[in-house]
Amino acid sequence: MLTLQILAAVALGVICGKLYPTAPVWKSADSVTAFALYALLFLIGIELGQNRQVWREVRVHGWKLLLVPAGVGVGTLAGGALAGFILNMPIRDALTVAAGFGWYSLTGVMLSQMGRVELGALAFIANVLRELLAIICIPLAARYLGSLVAIAPGGATTMDTTLPLIAEATQNEATVAAFINGAILSALVPILIPLLMG
Repeated sequence: MLTLQILAAVALGVICGKLYPTAPVWKSADSVTAFALYALLFLIGIELGQNRQVWREVRVHGWKLLLVPAGVGVGTLAGGALAGFILNMPIRDALTVAAGFGWYSLTGVMLSQMGRVELGALAFIANVLRELLAIICIPLAARYLGSLVAIAPGGATTMDTTLPLIAEATQNEATVAAFINGAILSALVPILIPLLMG
């Protein structure tokens, strides 16, 4: 349902942009998206601060929990580089799109604010598709490849959107690791994208 709502919102935006390309209200779009972006990052920080179970698991398992987001991050960037090579796309652009780690709203907004509107649109679509594929792949990965592997398709979304699916598919075995994976990858997105764009 959430995915359908997102696609409907994008479609409505495209229609409004086509029908009313010079409407005065669009002039404030950059300010609104910047405010929404900072509010989203602030709320993620609050969610991390409130979740005591995550901090307990971090104390128990320590640095081993970092292996999951490290593997997912490296695998995602390697896949992005390979896709860029196959599509004859500049490697920096391909890595930037991949560095969204499935967080389509933030990636698209950041790149658009950096003046790369087309790349922002591509990042949005690619990361939305990642989430859709994750919804399909997570139960299959949990069943045939194991609980930790089921975390990988979700990327940054494993701390929110795909977390309930992972919890159900793994009988809660990978829930904490999934949340930590999503939190770390989400924190990396606003750092990696500007670095990759230079």
